Amino acid sequence: MPTIVVEVMPKAELLDPQGKAVAGALHRLGKQHFTDVRIGKRFEITVDEVTDAVVAEVRQLAEEMFSNSVIEDVVNIIVPESTAAGETH
Repeated sequence: MPTIVVEVMPKAELLDPQGKAVAGALHRLGKQHFTDVRIGKRFEITVDEVTDAVVAEVRQLAEEMFSNSVIEDVVNIIVPESTAAGETH
């Protein structure tokens, strides 16, 4: 069954406390070449069939349910390439 992936990240202009904590831990471990870490969310939605209507519905869910538009951006919606409606955004 095909899986559509939605990736959500904190808005670039906002502080990412989890990312800052991980970046601090990396520095304490001597990993100075990593300058920044941002942590987001990944949703994997398995569907029976990928159609334009299903992709549109996932896109709407991504904007309205999977992300908080005040503090997060939907940065990517990955549709399996092996389908007729396949696209990557």
